[in-house]
Amino acid sequence: MTKQPGRVPAAESDEPAVDTASTDNRPLPAPGAAVLALLAVGWLAAMLWSTREAITSAAAGVTAISLSAFALPGVISAALVAGAAVALAGGNLLARRYGDWATLRFAGAIGGGMLVGLAAAVAINLTYFDTSTTNVIAGTTAAAAIIGGALAAARTAPAIGAVVTAALGTLIFVVAFSRARDPLFDLFGAGDSQESLINAAKWVSRTESLVAGLLAGLLAFGYLTWARRRAVRRDPGTPALRWPAYLLAGAGPGLLLLLAEVIIRIGGRSLLDLASALSEADAVAQTSLGTSRVDNGIWVLFVGALTALIAFGRTLSPAQSDDDEPAADPRPAADQVDPEDDKPGYAEAFDADPAEAFDGGAAETANADPTKADPAR
Repeated sequence: MTKQPGRVPAAESDEPAVDTASTDNRPLPAPGAAVLALLAVGWLAAMLWSTREAITSAAAGVTAISLSAFALPGVISAALVAGAAVALAGGNLLARRYGDWATLRFAGAIGGGMLVGLAAAVAINLTYFDTSTTNVIAGTTAAAAIIGGALAAARTAPAIGAVVTAALGTLIFVVAFSRARDPLFDLFGAGDSQESLINAAKWVSRTESLVAGLLAGLLAFGYLTWARRRAVRRDPGTPALRWPAYLLAGAGPGLLLLLAEVIIRIGGRSLLDLASALSEADAVAQTSLGTSRVDNGIWVLFVGALTALIAFGRTLSPAQSDDDEPAADPRPAADQVDPEDDKPGYAEAFDADPAEAFDGGAAETANADPTKADPAR
């Protein structure tokens, strides 16, 4: 068998052969998915408990309906994140045991979301008052958990893990930010007039959305960076994630907030209508809160995506082009020596003895052409 020039046989190569197809096509797992699932389920349980306490502590009737409508967005957002986190953890286990099958991954994700939704619905029906609003909250929460689980069936598990991490951090921040609302109202000039209160509320909402978007983008970028380092430590040949993954991870929390609003307006329409029909003030409040939630989701989406992209861009190094000219040598031309050639340069020629140089040149000329060696001929 003949050997082709420029190629090294597999048996004589110093490096072991690597199946690049299997390495490149292998999906990356989402690190810390089990911890994310525990945190997300704990946050959902906390939201369900706080909603129950608010409803049971209020007087029966119209106040319970109004409080249920106010608490519904927080429960739905928490159910979305919990369903996605549990489905992501289950997907990691299935991929580790049975490999990457798209059908199995999707079925496992739906199963994880259904498990979270069923547990939340049973908990709501057992602990809340047995009313029509309770059934609406239970059914909408179960649907949100299943939809969140379906979202986790994507092949890019690290990006979904980054979305879950950033969304969970954003939800916790929004609840913690409520303690700073009163000082911010005073800072933005809230007074006794209704116009000043509306303007202050608008600026407080924008500040909350801006900071939440920044936090979402930074959390998404940090998670993807951590996932990349873990993957490289296990397999140095792991391909790096491109910028669309960072864009999706940064915009993910805002997309989940907007998706939660769609679920609320479809699944919880009857509860919102009951709360709006209580009085004119309740109708205005529900409309204003719905608009504020949509604006908040849009702000978090764009600010988070931009923050994640900027953070990713700062980690890139300038690309080296083949057309770039090498830097000029600052030394004089006489001192420059061609590194690829073993022949002496100009410096050695000038340093040689003039007589030897002349005799050597004459000898070479004579050997080349005898007629030119003696001018008399």
